[in-house]
Amino acid sequence: MNSCLDSGKLASLAFLVSGGIVLQILACALYNNWWPMLTAIMLVFLPMPLLFLGGSGGSTFLYESDDSWESASKFLTGASVIGSIAIPIILKHGGIIGWGALAMELSSFFMFVLAILCYLWLWIGDQDYYSML
Repeated sequence: MNSCLDSGKLASLAFLVSGGIVLQILACALYNNWWPMLTAIMLVFLPMPLLFLGGSGGSTFLYESDDSWESASKFLTGASVIGSIAIPIILKHGGIIGWGALAMELSSFFMFVLAILCYLWLWIGDQDYYSML
């Protein structure tokens, strides 16, 4: 295990992810309306383009690449992120969910984003780029 990922930092990442999951489920259970689970489906599909298409080259997601498969994976990942935000907003606009469920859905999304950013900061921040080549 990497030295930068000690048990306290790992526990805080687990807290962020589990808090996002709890908010996702509460947005559905408290209002007895399970339509917001469409966002959970989008969050499950979010890493799929990067897993299947993004690993063909040596570059990372943050840097520009000439590989068309990596460009397609970045596009599909961006579309999934926008869909994860747009689905609850569309459901609210259509009158299917209320303001509370919308707030919990968006809070859940931002907790997941914060967990991913913290993970990247912890994991990449301690490693030397040239040692990974």
